[in-house]
Amino acid sequence: MNVVLLGRLRDIAGWRTRAIDPAPSTLNALRDLLSREDAVLGEALAGRGVQAAVNKALTRGDVDLAPGDEIAFLPPMSGG
Repeated sequence: MNVVLLGRLRDIAGWRTRAIDPAPSTLNALRDLLSREDAVLGEALAGRGVQAAVNKALTRGDVDLAPGDEIAFLPPMSGG
């Protein structure tokens, strides 16, 4: 599994892309894993407006993950 952090999430974590092995089975389990490793990143991932994309498709809520998936976390979007 490959995890990608974009924008300020990348800045908070200090990395952009990271392989996770073994792969957590759900998106919530992945967030929990990242939160245990880095509490500041975990707080940012739980923030309002943070979205997740699995294999380049935005998701809502908890979804099942597979070992070859790419999960990207996107910071809140702004604009007008």
